[in-house]
Amino acid sequence: MVAWEMRFRAARVSLPDWAEDAPNRALFVSNATGTYELYAWDRSTGEQRQVTDRPNGTTDGVLSPDGEWIWWFDDTDGDEFGVWRRQPFAGKASEGADEEAAPGLAASYPAGLALGRDGRTAVVGRSTDEDGTTLHLARTGEEPVEIYRHRESAGVGDLSHDGTLLAIEHTEHGDAMHSALRVLRLDGGTVAELDDTEGGTVELGLEVLGFAPVEGDTRLLIGHQRRGRWEPLVWDVATGEETDLALELPGDVAAEWYPDGSALLVSHSFEARSELFRYTFADRTLTELSTPPGTVSGATARPDGSVEYLWSSAAEPPAVRSTTGRVVLDPPGMKAPASVPVEDVWVEGPGGRVHALVQKPAGASGPLPTVFDIHGGPTWHDSDAFAAAPAAWVDHGYAVVRVNYRGSTGYGREWTDALRHRVGLIELEDIAAVREWAVSSGLADPSRMVLTGGSWGGYLTLLGLGVQPELWTVGIAAVPVADYVTAYHDEMEALKAMDRTLLGGTPEEVPERFEASSPLTYVDAVKAPVYISAGVNDPRCPIRQIENYVDRLAARGAVHEVYRYDAGHGSLVVDERIKQVRLELEFAERHLGATV
Repeated sequence: MVAWEMRFRAARVSLPDWAEDAPNRALFVSNATGTYELYAWDRSTGEQRQVTDRPNGTTDGVLSPDGEWIWWFDDTDGDEFGVWRRQPFAGKASEGADEEAAPGLAASYPAGLALGRDGRTAVVGRSTDEDGTTLHLARTGEEPVEIYRHRESAGVGDLSHDGTLLAIEHTEHGDAMHSALRVLRLDGGTVAELDDTEGGTVELGLEVLGFAPVEGDTRLLIGHQRRGRWEPLVWDVATGEETDLALELPGDVAAEWYPDGSALLVSHSFEARSELFRYTFADRTLTELSTPPGTVSGATARPDGSVEYLWSSAAEPPAVRSTTGRVVLDPPGMKAPASVPVEDVWVEGPGGRVHALVQKPAGASGPLPTVFDIHGGPTWHDSDAFAAAPAAWVDHGYAVVRVNYRGSTGYGREWTDALRHRVGLIELEDIAAVREWAVSSGLADPSRMVLTGGSWGGYLTLLGLGVQPELWTVGIAAVPVADYVTAYHDEMEALKAMDRTLLGGTPEEVPERFEASSPLTYVDAVKAPVYISAGVNDPRCPIRQIENYVDRLAARGAVHEVYRYDAGHGSLVVDERIKQVRLELEFAERHLGATV
């Protein structure tokens, strides 16, 4: 087996989520069987048990605080529309479908879930095209009761330790990029509100990080953007007192509680790397926790004071480690081969310095065939973390460039918010600036340039092929937005809200903006061969709008290939993912020639 396939097939595990009142019971995700599924882990005995087994995989699961129940979201073939089911941590007594966790609630898109410590209370968030967002109190043996409803998007944040208060994030103001907070009683009555509004327009976002894990404690840990980046703050929802931690760290800062509530586990992300700290309330000290250079993609503080975290770098595969120095959870079977490290590049763009991460084959010198692998989101960023797909391109002789364009997270609020109203076009300006550097520096062969990405990255790929046809030799788009107007009308409700925020209205209200930002507008200018892969059940980038784009390519005889697969917004099946990458590599080779 070749190295690039081994990186996909090697077993991986997520950071285990442990039960608050039964810390030896944990839940994690793994691809050990070839499909990503949920696993229960009894840490006291070492026993691991596969919880779910579905053809298209399962990753959305929650362990109840008492450790007795595993809730998991059951959709149809990746369409993200379904219901919550549950099974006992110890396993089902007999074969068959797990029981419905909240009987009486019809299928929907999920909008968060919070489980009470009493073992019988849950708050279930639902999103549908008809109702917008609704939150329901579901108690065992009782009919669910609606406690919140609004047309705009909202979501369950957290239940207080005693189960009497619920924190939610909402966008009732119509800005889906910046949430406000509300704390409710379980009868739906409002206890407290926090809304960082300036001049009637929401400019700053808030997020729920969690209630203090202490009985009777009304402190809520939240994230805010008041100084132009994400930072933690403690808000006492009973008194209204706000405690600003004012941590002197560059970049974005997030946090979660230590189990006794005396300290915070702080996660700091800066320039595509991350690190961990402990913040102690008693003396307001910040102490760095030793982690290797790279990216910590998840961390949790254990009752004994140790911290477990999921770490990787572009060169080294992921591992669940502990600050005690040991590997916490070592998946079985072969290990993923290492790749090459990333190099940091900063390029002056039209909106400021653009950060890019570059990988190239060991010992190679340019000019090389080069892949611009564009991340999704757009509110996301590429980091110094292990990724099998870029490593596959490197193995085949390509340089890989990943651009944290305007719209990416991790570089401050203004950078993230900059793409409004000129959606897609702003990101492409930054990508073009980095491409110019790649060519002028001697890294990239301008006659062999691949533009690729998935989701929002797939959207930018198709848009770039039409807006910048002279810059790209081949385009490879996975689950993209291709026809923005049709995508808006067919996509899930929460994404409609995001598009209204990004573009300033609906297609009927701002048609010129949708037209300017839609790949379909520029399809007749596309010169490069185009490869598109799409999930036929995708609720985020639905198949009809992709077919509209493909029909236009076909009508003008443009070189293109389309691969449709039976899943949603990507696949959780390892064989399917390998097939998709192989098809992409083969498409590039047919149109660029062999590279190694």
